[in-house]
Amino acid sequence: MAFVEPITLEGRHVRIEPLAYEHADGVRAAAADGELWRLWYTSVPAPDKTREWIDIALDMRERLGAMPFVVREKVSGAIVGATRYFNVDAPNRRLEIGHTWYAKRAQRTAANTECKLLLLTHAFEALGCIAVEFRTSSFNFRSREAIARLGAKQDGILRSHQILPDGTLRDTVVFSIIAPEWPAVRRHLLFRLEK
Repeated sequence: MAFVEPITLEGRHVRIEPLAYEHADGVRAAAADGELWRLWYTSVPAPDKTREWIDIALDMRERLGAMPFVVREKVSGAIVGATRYFNVDAPNRRLEIGHTWYAKRAQRTAANTECKLLLLTHAFEALGCIAVEFRTSSFNFRSREAIARLGAKQDGILRSHQILPDGTLRDTVVFSIIAPEWPAVRRHLLFRLEK
């Protein structure tokens, strides 16, 4: 049995579903809201690359134990983004939450907060994780701020960590939440959702 199995997680604002090919049109529409693929430091699929993006995400699931998800807004039923568990390290009970992006209309709403609450709750309380990581480009200032607002602590910066498709080098900022911090982070996220 895999450490991370397909699961649907549901809150008041969002429903997180395992990614499947039938989500392609919704993923394409969500990415188009804000033309998110134009942000050079993200991995959001361009309209003509949606199928390839899904292929890669599902390959990561099969080969590496990752679990890609779409994020569906409950009120409209529309897909408003994507996220995944990956860099899964079952023996050490660690994983990363990343590859997260949201349609422009869903940014700075309850969607991200609730999505992270659902994913973190499952990671710490169902999977028994001892740590959950978040990583982002050093140039993705909005993402860095959003991760810090969750209550994650910055662990450091991996310099020249990745070669991007255009050949530039990416410095990666690493954050984490460890199990002893989870109760306070959980309370903080619930407080933010109550506001």
